[in-house]
Amino acid sequence: MTHAIRFHKTGGPEVLVWDEVKVGKPGSGEARIRHTAVGLNFLDIYQRSGLYPLQLPSGLGSEAAGVVEEVGPGVTDLKPGDRVAYGAAPIGAYSEERLIPAERLLKLPDGIDDKTAAAMMLKGLTAQYLIRQTYRVKAGDTILLHAAAGGVGLILSQWAKHLGATVIGTVGNDEKAALAKAHGCAHTIVYSREDFVKRVEEITQGKKVSVVYDSVGKDTFLKSLDCLAPLGVAALFGQSSGSVEPLNLGLLAQKGSLFVTRPTLNTYAAKRENLVAMAKELFEVVLSGAVKIGVRQTYPLKDAARAHADLAARKTTGSTVLLI
Repeated sequence: MTHAIRFHKTGGPEVLVWDEVKVGKPGSGEARIRHTAVGLNFLDIYQRSGLYPLQLPSGLGSEAAGVVEEVGPGVTDLKPGDRVAYGAAPIGAYSEERLIPAERLLKLPDGIDDKTAAAMMLKGLTAQYLIRQTYRVKAGDTILLHAAAGGVGLILSQWAKHLGATVIGTVGNDEKAALAKAHGCAHTIVYSREDFVKRVEEITQGKKVSVVYDSVGKDTFLKSLDCLAPLGVAALFGQSSGSVEPLNLGLLAQKGSLFVTRPTLNTYAAKRENLVAMAKELFEVVLSGAVKIGVRQTYPLKDAARAHADLAARKTTGSTVLLI
């Protein structure tokens, strides 16, 4: 028997349990993989708490790296022993082994180790669609990034700087400000003591920014709109502070004919060919050194509840990996 972190009711970290699970043989189009490292994300907290409802009992986790153990009928591009990773797949990564649709798996280049891969797949693919598709960041752009010292933030800010953009990042304290600056932010704003709207005005000399990437939600979103130049884009891709209130669309006209979108990785990576193309671009910027993936914390998979508590309490920075 193998083990997995599961939850039978929604709630706090304490609902996570270490269950014995049976993993059968892979069916048509499936692969059985043995995990080596699993990524931790705020999405996992949303699902565990019931904010994003799942059918219970349920596994958890959306990104991981590991080794193919066996493939099912119809799988031709993977074989046992292949190193793989994923970040846009059915949940269930918090497990020692699992079955997974082979079309969701990506072969890992030799230059990227398992722990790094587990820290970068969901977050890196998210950064890819945000800055290459939702709003295509280009040289000369000035952008605003909330939670700049988080897992997505550290990847996105490095990548945006590599593309020639100026990144303004909001963070919770001076330690996180230093981390964000070391990873591509030209300017940091400590939101606990500074008005980020006023600071963005000052930094940009009144021109404001082309795009705001907001994963915080309730506490920041309306103010984010005030940071945008006319025709600017607000990309809301998370809600760590809670759901955004219903929006009066008239505000978008008043604030400069703004655009608002609520994108998800599942939509952008739904087609296999899109997923492969996104991953190729992500692997290239990591292998080139333009984007460095720092695993800032690790926990044993069995201690997932403690990792969740630390993430929710904002005790973590950057990427956190659960090790098997």
